[in-house]
Amino acid sequence: MNLEERIMALAELGQHLQRQDEFLNAIVHRTFYNNPWFTPENQERALKAIATQFLDEKKLREWAGQYSIIDSQQPKSVGLIMAGNIPLVGFHDLVCVFVAGHKSLVKLSDKDKFLLPYLLKVLEKINPEVATYFEIVDKLKGFDATIATGSNNSARYFEAYFGKLPHIIRKNRNSVAILDGTETQDELLLLGKDVFRYFGLGCRNVSKIYVPEGYNFQALMERLHEFRDIVLHEKYKSNFDYNYAIVMLNRTPFINNGCIILTEDPAIASRIAILHYEFYADRKLVEDDLKRRADEIQCVVSKAPVVGLEHVDFGKTQSPGLGDYADGVDVMRFLEQL
Repeated sequence: MNLEERIMALAELGQHLQRQDEFLNAIVHRTFYNNPWFTPENQERALKAIATQFLDEKKLREWAGQYSIIDSQQPKSVGLIMAGNIPLVGFHDLVCVFVAGHKSLVKLSDKDKFLLPYLLKVLEKINPEVATYFEIVDKLKGFDATIATGSNNSARYFEAYFGKLPHIIRKNRNSVAILDGTETQDELLLLGKDVFRYFGLGCRNVSKIYVPEGYNFQALMERLHEFRDIVLHEKYKSNFDYNYAIVMLNRTPFINNGCIILTEDPAIASRIAILHYEFYADRKLVEDDLKRRADEIQCVVSKAPVVGLEHVDFGKTQSPGLGDYADGVDVMRFLEQL
């Protein structure tokens, strides 16, 4: 397949995902049964985002046009170790490898093992030649490069196992928001999407907010309460109840609105149902601290950007585009060099 054929196959998949598909609906419910964190609503949200952000023909052409993609090159085999924190979280890597003209050897997460194989089958129906570009494997072997996503602990094993070959190894990251106290009700509501989407399990979810000294949390907590239905989810509710009990027993000062617990904490990563906050007197000091901790941060939500870190508008953290690379590492440039 040449680049044009690959782009057209992806674009047609994007169109397919925006139509009714009974088989896909069945896969969605099977996935939910296998992993209750992947609710049908969240899976459908992920599929819609993929269709509109990653598989739009115009966006694909503009994005691919920024790179030197040579159809005649000898394809390489790229091992992809998929994460399973949110639905189809590794799909962007898959698109990159395919558009670059290489073959993906895909090691699925047990938490998300049904959606991607089905999408690949749809791609094969669109163009049977697609079958030569993807292989789902139980164990990676015979690969030329690796893109692995996991935790800080698993990253150490990935480094030891894949370190001698070209690789991208991703660790834990989280996103933060810097508030200045002038945010509108609408902006605070949009921030709630950044906090609660996918139950806060994604690296692009806001896990910590920075607020000016003397900040009044009332308006924020009222807006976040608009997402109160999240506690109807059994697993989220269990985490909320557990963390509520912990802060009570430890006598940790906290703010609670029934669906999220705010605690003052210097850590960027927070547990499920907890949002950390930290006061600041000088925004520049916050920016300097975030730059020093850049390897912990995926993106920053704020009215003004922080130089050197990905800036995202309120409510947009879980809507990355083709050019928004995880950990800020340009996967296509990496693939160009293979």
